Amino acid sequence: MVKIMSTPHNAAEKGHIAKTVLMPGDPLRAQFIAQTYLENAVEFNHVRGMLGFTGTYRGKPVSVMGSGMGMPSIGIYSYELFTEYDVDAIVRIGSAGGYSDTLKLFDVVLAVEAYSESTFARSQNGFTGNRITADESLCARLKESAARLGCPLIEGTIHSSDVFYRAEAADGGIPYWQKVMREQGCLAVEMESFALFHNATVTGKKAACLVTVSDMLSGGHAASAEERQRGFTRMMEVALGIL
Repeated sequence: MVKIMSTPHNAAEKGHIAKTVLMPGDPLRAQFIAQTYLENAVEFNHVRGMLGFTGTYRGKPVSVMGSGMGMPSIGIYSYELFTEYDVDAIVRIGSAGGYSDTLKLFDVVLAVEAYSESTFARSQNGFTGNRITADESLCARLKESAARLGCPLIEGTIHSSDVFYRAEAADGGIPYWQKVMREQGCLAVEMESFALFHNATVTGKKAACLVTVSDMLSGGHAASAEERQRGFTRMMEVALGIL
């Protein structure tokens, strides 16, 4: 018998995904979390290589699934999780480039708000704002988990950008990231949380975002691909601690 996929992007059957999902960008990071932290982890998806697993952490059910890079990608996966699989809460656990010199490599940032110039929300339902907040109750649980683990969290606004490789102005003006930091008060940059927060808002669900600083835009400090995949353990443990 041919198995029918529930969506074009996710092979999971209904009931195979937990109510809470941790969502790193890298599917290999999802696999690492499942293999390292979860008991009885079962793979529920490998369509397009976007790995997803469900297991238990200290007896509590939880799923972990990659989101891919950028707002269109996390927009698809998170919307399907919220609407097709009855997921209640998604916590993005990703990497970010540090803007503020108050940050250092491997600091963990709790994004209480995402700023973006993206047209994702406008295209999705006509929302014209450029700031969306994370769910307060979910953020509170993350702060409680971090406190129990002794992991400092830096709270603030992050920049969700559609562009990774940005051409700087030819006139020698200040770099765009510095402008965003100064004018919008952003601590760091990533590419997904604005879309995740928007999808949670329009579906009546909960979303939050933890990011680990993987590089500093001022230069000189950057994590390797291996460190990005396996070195963000404090962030992973804080997210798991909300269970």
